[in-house]
Amino acid sequence: MLSRIFNISSRSLDVYRKALDVTAHNIANAGNKNYTRQVSNISTAIPEKMAGIIWGSGVTMDNIQRVRNGFIDNQLRESTQDSSFYDKQSILLGRVEQIFTEPTEFGLSEQMTSFFNAFGELAVAPNSTALRENVIAKAQNISTRVDTIHRNLETTKREVFDEFNSKIDTLNGLLSKIEKLNVKIAQQVEAGSQPNDLLDSRDAMIDDVTKLVDAQVSFDSNKSANISIGGILAVDLSQSVEFQITASNGKLNLSTQQNHVLQQIKGGDLGALSDVYSKKIPDYLDKLDNIIDTFVNSVNDIHSTGYTIDNPPQTGVDFFSGYSNGVIQINNEILENPNKLAVSADGTSGNGDLAIQIANLNNQPLINGNTLVESYSSLISKVGNDKAASDNLSSSTELVLQQLQQQRASYSGVSLDEEMANIIKFQRSYDASAKLISVADEMLQTLLQMV
Repeated sequence: MLSRIFNISSRSLDVYRKALDVTAHNIANAGNKNYTRQVSNISTAIPEKMAGIIWGSGVTMDNIQRVRNGFIDNQLRESTQDSSFYDKQSILLGRVEQIFTEPTEFGLSEQMTSFFNAFGELAVAPNSTALRENVIAKAQNISTRVDTIHRNLETTKREVFDEFNSKIDTLNGLLSKIEKLNVKIAQQVEAGSQPNDLLDSRDAMIDDVTKLVDAQVSFDSNKSANISIGGILAVDLSQSVEFQITASNGKLNLSTQQNHVLQQIKGGDLGALSDVYSKKIPDYLDKLDNIIDTFVNSVNDIHSTGYTIDNPPQTGVDFFSGYSNGVIQINNEILENPNKLAVSADGTSGNGDLAIQIANLNNQPLINGNTLVESYSSLISKVGNDKAASDNLSSSTELVLQQLQQQRASYSGVSLDEEMANIIKFQRSYDASAKLISVADEMLQTLLQMV
């Protein structure tokens, strides 16, 4: 009888001491955002049968469990991928928008209008050297502005490429660490232990992976994590993949050292970087190049039919030598001799009809029913609309992410009020168990004195 009391009390002391340890661990990590609250699962010990009677055996601690909700985790990781994608995309498009920001006086729209106006002025006084030089100066202004926009966009692409490469290094580092934690976790689980803190560390790394890229996560019975990225198994218990950058046909992608290329990069910072590098900036450059190609060719088509004021007059002279990679080349003959600039339609001295034709290009629908200035304004509007759409999606996905983070914190986070209540509860149970041992000891002393 007394031995049973001693055994039950001793087991109870051990259980509630461990429960107090768990509570203390929770309180110590209350400020750790990656920590998951742990609970002591206490239950009735297996009873014993003696002399035909079932005797209670007191209390036992089944396990120390992390309070984690897999559904919330999955939702939060999906939301993290979306939020990171649109946040990064918004930042990158903000840089692009700054490149296209039009100063009132020096914007490309204003420069093109000034160029055509200069031809209109030259039509009035075709032989004026000053007005001819003014036309050339306006053309040079356009060339400078286009070159600046083009170079800045290419610079942004290089910066995106470099950041993409850096993010791959970060991703590879996380995948390697997750693989190592998988091994430690599986070993402890198979040994009958509960590696709660290791699981917290790994879950935090998985969350960091989903900030970088769309990842699918599953878990084995030994609690090792399997992570797939773009159709490729990136991590399991036995290996982790090392990704490298793949850039072909103007597109950024990921591939493994075994030359397995991702089907598609979606979500996260890497998805946004790839999207802006592979789609957004090339689209803007294509539209800009189309506008400038049309501008150069339209001016040349008219200019080459006119006559210079040389003696004798020449015809067939292009105003521009060409356009390539953001560089508008003005005909060197015209740069060296403004008299090579053709303004006469028939070679007659003082005739400015050709200059009027070029000036009128400013109001002609040259691209899909729009003028050159309207087409460029449409490009600027597209950049602005893309940025605004990205901003809106960034805000909405961030709101969803915050709500899910609050749900996780509410479910898995540490409540100091709750932990203090547990301290009192477990302390009282511990004290009662100690008291019971004292009572059993007194009973034993009494029995010994009776002998």
